[in-house]
Amino acid sequence: MESAAVDAEHAVLPDDALRSFADAIRESAAGLYPGNDATVGFEAPRRPEFGEFATNVAFSLVRAARRGPQEVAQALVADLHARAPRVAALFASIEPVAGFINLRLAPAIWQAAVARIVRDGEAFARASHHGTRISLEFGSANPTGPLVVVQGRALSIGDALARTMRLRGYDVFVEWIINDAGGQLEMLGRSLFARYRQLTDPNYPFPEEGYPGEYVTDLARRLRERDGERWMNAPESECIEAAARFARDELVAEQRRSAERFGVRYDLWQSERELHESGRVAAGIERLKELGLTYEEEGALFFRATRFGDDKDRVLVRSDGRPTYYCADVAYHYEKLRRADRVIDILGPDHHGYIGRLHGLAAAFGYPGRLEVLIAQHVTLMRGEEQVSMSKRAGQLVTLDEILDEVGVDATRFFFAMLATDTPLTFDLKLAVEQSNDNPVYYVQYGHARIVSVLRKAGDADVEAARVAALDPLVHPAEIALAGRLAELPNLAQSVVEQLAPHRLARYARDVASDFHQFYTECRILAEEREVRLARLALCLAAQRVLAISLDLLGVKAPDSM
Repeated sequence: MESAAVDAEHAVLPDDALRSFADAIRESAAGLYPGNDATVGFEAPRRPEFGEFATNVAFSLVRAARRGPQEVAQALVADLHARAPRVAALFASIEPVAGFINLRLAPAIWQAAVARIVRDGEAFARASHHGTRISLEFGSANPTGPLVVVQGRALSIGDALARTMRLRGYDVFVEWIINDAGGQLEMLGRSLFARYRQLTDPNYPFPEEGYPGEYVTDLARRLRERDGERWMNAPESECIEAAARFARDELVAEQRRSAERFGVRYDLWQSERELHESGRVAAGIERLKELGLTYEEEGALFFRATRFGDDKDRVLVRSDGRPTYYCADVAYHYEKLRRADRVIDILGPDHHGYIGRLHGLAAAFGYPGRLEVLIAQHVTLMRGEEQVSMSKRAGQLVTLDEILDEVGVDATRFFFAMLATDTPLTFDLKLAVEQSNDNPVYYVQYGHARIVSVLRKAGDADVEAARVAALDPLVHPAEIALAGRLAELPNLAQSVVEQLAPHRLARYARDVASDFHQFYTECRILAEEREVRLARLALCLAAQRVLAISLDLLGVKAPDSM
């Protein structure tokens, strides 16, 4: 018998088998019920004992057949067996049940999937480069303080998306916008100048709407270390501008260090102020004027946003000549829409109102549907039963770095990515450091470490032999379940990209770990019979590879020991 690794080159894989089945069913439907196009889709049955896949194609043919869905399903299955016996042979069972056709693939199909994973190694689930360009902006924050937990969540989500997109062959350009052209930066400058003065005059007044966090006092000390008493007697406007510039540079540098510590690197850190100074904001406004989408009223310049579904027209330039924050969005998105095939913004929880505005902006520039907006919802921090209070204005900051100090990068990234982006997240810091199966990241990482331990015990000779072993012995339900789960990764990764759903990676990693633990419990991997031992070691190699890829997409390490 040829080895499974050689057979994997030309073997029928699960997706191939399902495509063949869909083609055969369409042919049967066309023969039995002429003039009707059957749409054949697949889903997981509600109960595992019904099979691995199911299709409801019979329901779409009921009217043409003038029969109930169960009779139609039975007729389709009978015709398929008669017309396409080779296709039927790809399945262990094809059962019409309550109008559905339930399918269970032949073990050889799952064995071929395992062989493919072992053969492909690190390249498994990697798609060919196809040149689709994606602009992905996430985590962007006002440079008025250190990164906090909700920005950490956006970082986890955005970076997991970027990694998965690259795996699937996309060109991804990752961007951060520095919001350094608004009134918040001026208030930061006033806050810093007040703290600077208070170092020598504790009674110096602090602005009522200022930033009270301890980090501002730290900035004041650093400013004094650099400049001494230079700003004690200078004009206040000059002092505030200098303080704002110093704070911006210091805090942006700190934000970049935090992002890099978190394993996230950006292709571009774009300054909003630089957009204005370079003339690109003016160019974006000029383009809207050329399209006839602006008008003046009471000295202000408006964008005709209501033409594109917004609830009101939006001010671009105020009557006093100052551009609005939305004005910078015009310029920046005009650039991104021109250079990318797909533009994705991940915004914070208080930005729901921006979704329609940005969609309208894309449509106005002639790119309807090209811009997608996600909202990274709030994070509630818990430590067991105790909620950790957070308030930026009150100075009660819990920074991303503090979270990393307490629970580490791996747990933080995994927890932040566990739920759908638009779902509020409760992050239990106590659970995140537990070494127990209740801690999801520990559970998954332990699964990888357990596989490495098994391979270590098996010895190098058997592990190498397993890479080219025949996989016919893999027929136990736990083996088939694990093989089926491992084979899901390419389609799962593609769905993450298409539906912007990185939480599926975290859930999938847990499912893979769970299936492996079940396999480990029910099947003796280092069996005395060599053929069985090598086949099960090959399954271990495949599981290790899939877990390592899944964790890497999440930015989490796959440890060899725990």
